[in-house]
Amino acid sequence: MDEQTVELSYARGEDSPPLLTEPIGATLARTTESFPDNLALVDAPTDRTWTYREFRADVLALAAGLLRLGVGKGDRVGLWAPNRPEWVVTQYATAEIGAILVNLNPAYRQNELDYALTQSGTSVVLAAKRYKDSDYKGMLDAARPSAPELREVICFETPAWQELVAQPSNDELSAVAERAATLEPHDPINIQYTSGTTGFPKGATLTHSNISNNGYLVGELLAYTDADRIAIPVPFYHCFGMVMGNLAATSHGAAMVIPSPTFDPEAALRAVAEYRCTSLYGVPTMFIAELALLDHSEPGQFDLSSLRTGIMAGSPCPEHVMRQVVDRMHMGEVSICYGMTETSPVSCQTRVDDPLELRVGTVGRVGPHLEIKVVDPISGETLPRGETGEFCTRGYSVMSGYWNEPVKTAEALDADGWMHTGDLAVMDAGSGASGSNVTDAGSGAGYVRITGRIKDMVIRGGENIYPREIEEFLYTHPDILDAQVIGVPDERYGEELMAWIQLRDGVADLTADDVREFATGKIARHKIPRYVHVVKEFPMTVTGKVRKVAMREESVDLLGLS
Repeated sequence: MDEQTVELSYARGEDSPPLLTEPIGATLARTTESFPDNLALVDAPTDRTWTYREFRADVLALAAGLLRLGVGKGDRVGLWAPNRPEWVVTQYATAEIGAILVNLNPAYRQNELDYALTQSGTSVVLAAKRYKDSDYKGMLDAARPSAPELREVICFETPAWQELVAQPSNDELSAVAERAATLEPHDPINIQYTSGTTGFPKGATLTHSNISNNGYLVGELLAYTDADRIAIPVPFYHCFGMVMGNLAATSHGAAMVIPSPTFDPEAALRAVAEYRCTSLYGVPTMFIAELALLDHSEPGQFDLSSLRTGIMAGSPCPEHVMRQVVDRMHMGEVSICYGMTETSPVSCQTRVDDPLELRVGTVGRVGPHLEIKVVDPISGETLPRGETGEFCTRGYSVMSGYWNEPVKTAEALDADGWMHTGDLAVMDAGSGASGSNVTDAGSGAGYVRITGRIKDMVIRGGENIYPREIEEFLYTHPDILDAQVIGVPDERYGEELMAWIQLRDGVADLTADDVREFATGKIARHKIPRYVHVVKEFPMTVTGKVRKVAMREESVDLLGLS
């Protein structure tokens, strides 16, 4: 089929602005030269601040310390901590000398830690001693027998850490510069372990070019300048925090603001108010928590008038939540981003001037310098616009592969360089084929709707049912705060629908009969959930994504279906 004459689900992004063609350290150096006295980093819990000059000095000091430890180009350096200033400094210090940063999930338990350290061949770990009920130092000591390449563990706020970040000599700074001069944009710089739903997680291997450009271009589409201050309550260990947050900031001379080590709605809103942040990040559940806090706060307790924009990502956003974020939190230019770790992460993004209906109903359009398409999951053929299929993307953002996993890499990346995401999507009808202009807003510009995961699709009596559609309907119930729909085994239909529901404050209960009565005549009968389970919270990953696999497993036991 001719993509020029047949309206296929394919779109290519703009060719501007130009891609960055330098390592991350070079970008930070340019920003520091341009904005030496701009605010670079804020740690709200301690009220400590860094200018770009001060921040880069700390980065170079740690880079010199890592060279003293014998860290070579391509060596893996693990980082295990919640959000704190040392995390950000380490991110840029490892990039400065070409070490590969291994992001360790703060929620890891012993088996997960052992696997990540061993699979990546990590030789040095920088870590917090502990956080909440996690004894990081103790678990790292216990990991040594199963991680033979691990030779050095240094915890923050210890004499060893102070020695590591001590003021470097001129010769040591020269050694850092010499190492930096050997780096190439396509060198691997980061391993991020995907949250595995089956088996062990896979280590997506990302380059300077992957993540530096993704952060830069996300910031461009948010119209960031050196006057912006970005509140980042999302985890640094994930792309949302370290790429869309940190790298977007440092490529524009903007400030990174850490509200708290892990998400706390009051800390996030307080940081916005105290530091006059212009941008706030979060997954939908975070914004829901912040809005609930505003409901119970004194008028004017949190002055959010400085906010202009922000990012909502990680999972689909309920329409009513987006509208409240715009109206009540002053985020008139809030953007929806869609992507995955393997694509650095953003593939699609709404623009700040997109009409609100497109920002609540879609994940926007293809990003600059990228291609996207929607294909038949079985045949691989590109589908006509308006049909549901698998979302695929190609371009600068696609990972180099899964670390030491050639078979799994080949399963995700095809021979033509397309990343097969496993997500179900629909591309709006209209122009967007190769060579077309996808910058004009409107339904014909290739806006994408993510309808779910291929593995989350429920097949009931031969009918394909997309949980996202039912969740959106359930949001219209006055007593429902949030809803997640899954499929559970059923002898007659193969699968049956079950809704996990969070209720609004003051609502005592909601039964399956109540939901059935509300839904009858409004949605097709086969889309009405048979089972309803009321919960206080959903099982979540540390990045705020709902763990539907865990929900299905628990539901099978709950319903006695095992």
